[in-house]
Amino acid sequence: MKNLTDEELIDLAKNGDELALDFLLDRYKLLASKIARSYFLIGAEYEDLLQEAMIGLYKAYMSYDKTNKASFSTFATTCITRNVQTAVKTANRKKNQILNSSISLTNQGGLRKQGDEDEDITLIIPSTSLTPDEKLIESETLKSIKEKIKQCLSKFELDVLVLYLQGYSYTQIAQKLNLTNKSIDNALSRIRHKLSFLKK
Repeated sequence: MKNLTDEELIDLAKNGDELALDFLLDRYKLLASKIARSYFLIGAEYEDLLQEAMIGLYKAYMSYDKTNKASFSTFATTCITRNVQTAVKTANRKKNQILNSSISLTNQGGLRKQGDEDEDITLIIPSTSLTPDEKLIESETLKSIKEKIKQCLSKFELDVLVLYLQGYSYTQIAQKLNLTNKSIDNALSRIRHKLSFLKK
């Protein structure tokens, strides 16, 4: 497969050849890694950004149209960069939402910072208690999500996901399924991409 063009690999992959897809993703993993390293996400590790970059690469594969003038390499660079940028922007928005929803204790008889009577002390107090109705809704939602996951993942991807959620490392999953670490890494990238649509 080393001698095949990106377009040839994409054609094979879209006709069900998983090895061709793995080879294509592996071919561009270095590019994804380079783009991921050029961004910083507060509260996240490099691996999180790399996964976002790999999801962007998978999106590029899914939506690439070879009749367009742009090469797959150019298209993939754009998709990877956009996906990583979106992840960073989303994380920053969520961080600001938490700060905006914090509770000031000053007007409720709370404490102030010593030596600065004008500055409030704020606490973030998440609610952990659920009403019986909320628990029922949460249970039904969980069932629905499980069904959607089963529908959108292949049996192989489902096996990988179950082992990953049980805490097995990439190497351990690869050994259990008699595959390479790269195959597991690529499978998890596909899984993350597919499951990202369940959040919408």
